[in-house]
Amino acid sequence: MRVLVTGAAGFIGYALAQHLLARGDVVVGVDNLNDYYQVSLKRDRLAALAGAGGNRFTFHHLDFSDMAALDAALAGQPIDRIVHLGAQAGVRYSLENPQAYVQSNLAGHVNLLELARHRQVEHMVYASSSSVYGGNAKLPFAVEDRTDHPVSLYAATKRADELMSETYAHLFRLPLTGLRFFTVYGPWGRPDMMMWKFTQAILAGAPIPVFNHGDMYRDFTYIDDIIAGVVACLDHPPADDGAQKAGGSVKPHALYNIGNSRSEQLMKVIGLLEEACGRKAELDMLPMQPGDVHKTYADISAISRELGYAPTTAIEEGVPSFVRWYREYHRI
Repeated sequence: MRVLVTGAAGFIGYALAQHLLARGDVVVGVDNLNDYYQVSLKRDRLAALAGAGGNRFTFHHLDFSDMAALDAALAGQPIDRIVHLGAQAGVRYSLENPQAYVQSNLAGHVNLLELARHRQVEHMVYASSSSVYGGNAKLPFAVEDRTDHPVSLYAATKRADELMSETYAHLFRLPLTGLRFFTVYGPWGRPDMMMWKFTQAILAGAPIPVFNHGDMYRDFTYIDDIIAGVVACLDHPPADDGAQKAGGSVKPHALYNIGNSRSEQLMKVIGLLEEACGRKAELDMLPMQPGDVHKTYADISAISRELGYAPTTAIEEGVPSFVRWYREYHRI
């Protein structure tokens, strides 16, 4: 199978491309290598993919919000399926640079839908986010829940992506699957996310910012479990049969939560990081931040029932695994 992966130099995109290459697929990667976080990490991921894939991995350094550049780069390259993971990530950064989210997450998503439509691809899987649930008080979050009260621009763009996808599934019968990722962590993770930032600070003896005075809960999901869910979705396009799909559509468009289905208390995770790092953390207790939510917790019954998804990595195993990788990568 020939798979286009956007965000191929990113955390989830890299891990997915590694998996696809390992099973023998051909991967075409796209990424603009922006400097939202250190570009050296992205280049190291790409180097690993080139080493693993040989001539079955092709990379295009471009911004997929530029349709002309996207079309030109992919001209003549056959594509069977697409996994669109590229996006401007981050809840707090959307307060500072909203234009980046409009360009990448809105215009960019439409470009990928257009590419899929005109190439008549078999299936496009795309990244949504648990952020679409906003401040929902009902837990766990289920794909049937209301998602029309986002608390950040990032969340609003991800919900808009789902709505635009529903339109393309309706108008063009394009098979689409949106994945609402819950907090993803693990080796080769993102430096802007809590697990990396806290590990870096603890090992350096620097204070860590603990928002809402530690009263925060997240459904932490290990990268291997995330990839298992993405691949299961990729291999099973929703049928255009008029039946209701997960998320409520009767078009060939499904929405799934991908999480660990456990909401972990932030202070528990900090304790695991302290144990793995071999030193205590210096805690800087802070109030709740604008755009944040108190608790995330995934109801994964739909993807478990329909695709057999079953995460296996508890934080007691995943956190030390990340810290080991972090030490090895930084040689500390």
